Amino acid sequence: MPLAHKNTVIIIAGSTAVGKTSTGIKLANQLDACIISADSRQCFKELNIGVAKPTPLQLNTCKHYFINSHSINDDVNAGVFEKYALDTAEELFKQNNIVVMVGGTGLYIKAFAEGIDSMPTIPPAIRENIIKQYEQYGLEWLQQEIKEKDIAFWEVAEQQNPQRLMRALEVVLATGQSINQYRTQQAVERPFNIIKIALELPREQLVANINQRVDEMMAEGLLGEVKALLPYQHLNALQTVGYKELFAYLNHECSLDEAVNRIKINTRQYAKRQMTWFKKDKAYQWLTNNNLSILDFIPLIK
Repeated sequence: MPLAHKNTVIIIAGSTAVGKTSTGIKLANQLDACIISADSRQCFKELNIGVAKPTPLQLNTCKHYFINSHSINDDVNAGVFEKYALDTAEELFKQNNIVVMVGGTGLYIKAFAEGIDSMPTIPPAIRENIIKQYEQYGLEWLQQEIKEKDIAFWEVAEQQNPQRLMRALEVVLATGQSINQYRTQQAVERPFNIIKIALELPREQLVANINQRVDEMMAEGLLGEVKALLPYQHLNALQTVGYKELFAYLNHECSLDEAVNRIKINTRQYAKRQMTWFKKDKAYQWLTNNNLSILDFIPLIK
């Protein structure tokens, strides 16, 4: 079926450690295109090793956007990414009718492809207080708060996902309304084609990749990176796998071996959630190897 527009965004998605970065760079170079990252943590210039950011060599090989573009002190969310990525794509289309997007943050990709509902502004004090109480009392406390204050959301929520639960709690505390009231689920029609590709590996290989990556991160100095960020551990940008576990070690809550093992376990669980998200979107074409070439896409973009 012919595509509707002149311009096209090819999205390379998938779970962590599946090979998105190298595949995306290879494809972008074959198409002489630039990459917009769709990763909610690689945009922070203070985070490097723990977010598996592309290496300086990879960044020089292909022009990237939304990498090192923000500070951990900035309030970055799906709405911010939507505007940034749409504005960037519009500029890039002036030089090339193909743009490549690479990342594993499903909500950001969805916001770019379909639009996102406008959310209320949350006072920083409310957000910081929720994070502080979550760190002190844990997931069970957070779940109970949502049950009591936003039962409508709780009944359809990812009940084991603290980020989603904290977001819902801050909305109801700030506005008195359920976060469901701000979700219309009406997709926006974009003025360009979107081709969605998702990478997949056998579970055993993905687990091996994750474990190897964590060991390599530790060898590259992840502990030192996290230690330098200890004064900022309360920030939302640092409530992420690879950092919060080492914060626990530095705060004398567990041993270093326990912290590293938790990173591996939590990363595997995160990868599973990513796969669940992308599998729900039937527009994705699934590829089980990373040997992509321009020949794979010519029937789609010509």
